[in-house]
Amino acid sequence: MTPARRDAASSDRTTILRERARVLARPTEQSPVAETVLEVLEFRLAQERYAVETRYVREVAPLKDLTPLPCTPSFVPGIVNVRGRIVPVFDLKKLFDLPDEGLTDLHRIIIVRDHNLELGLLADVSLGVRSIPLSSLQPSLPTLTGIRGDYLKGVTAERLVVLDLASLLADPRIIVNEDVEG
Repeated sequence: MTPARRDAASSDRTTILRERARVLARPTEQSPVAETVLEVLEFRLAQERYAVETRYVREVAPLKDLTPLPCTPSFVPGIVNVRGRIVPVFDLKKLFDLPDEGLTDLHRIIIVRDHNLELGLLADVSLGVRSIPLSSLQPSLPTLTGIRGDYLKGVTAERLVVLDLASLLADPRIIVNEDVEG
């Protein structure tokens, strides 16, 4: 390669590198921030729709062989054996003072877990998993009073009640620690 040709090639490389540097030095355009969404498992309790975040859900199982437990609050109808694990079952309808129409073979148990606590939530029917934008959650509805309001994360425009499962599982009122006198 001749010296003149070498200088021309070097000049072309320098021009290309300067153009790349100019493009890279441009301020970046602000891209819209991705909206935070919650992935929830939707279920029905007494004709109302509820949801819990899927990060807490281990599985959904059919209600089979519910064994009643003595000396437990009315919202703990019993325990179930799910693949060798004994899981206490909570009836949110009783905890939330919702109408109860009895148990059927359509009922499901939503097994949830947070840290060391695992329990099953009794649901009339499981409706599936969906994503909802966090910004679409409203603080509350006037009809959600009492203990339901204590465990509320928010309500969507379609009246889907999203429960704050972390609050529910951390509440000392749900821990059964009763001694039976003999």
